[in-house]
Amino acid sequence: MKKILCLAIVVLGVAGTACADSALVLKEKAELALRQLYRSNPGAKAIGENALAVLVFPEVYKAGFVFGAQRGDGVLFKRGKVDGYFNTTAASYGLQAGIQKFAYALFFMDAESLGYLRNSDGFELGAAPSLVVADAGFASSISTTTLQKGIYAFFFSQQGLMAGIGVQGTKITEYTPSR
Repeated sequence: MKKILCLAIVVLGVAGTACADSALVLKEKAELALRQLYRSNPGAKAIGENALAVLVFPEVYKAGFVFGAQRGDGVLFKRGKVDGYFNTTAASYGLQAGIQKFAYALFFMDAESLGYLRNSDGFELGAAPSLVVADAGFASSISTTTLQKGIYAFFFSQQGLMAGIGVQGTKITEYTPSR
């Protein structure tokens, strides 16, 4: 229920860290989510082994009826260590209805892509350099050549139902969680 209330806060434009888990809880959730992704998707594991950094959002909540919002908190891992905390928010408008919980991970393959996350004033997924959203058949097309540049996104652990079409903008911003 707390996470759904946080969605309402996002819709009203008053988003803050009051909805966030502590740093330790968020780190544990992100590590668990990443292990689950690797177990269920060998392609993601192969990319993770070659990535410079991985940003994991273990719980993203999305709800909407014509107007929608989504929110989640995540951890950036670099060489297996925590390198920052980020939140993701989005607003959407269109023919849509429902509520959903999901996770996603962004794999940063080069310094330029990671620098874009660090240096942009609110990283926007649609404007990110070389973003590839990986689907179920993606693992068969990866190679050491394709894994050198850009950002790869994997969505997983979907629960609930969200149907419809709409226009959406997703923003990722660094923040400092409570300890």
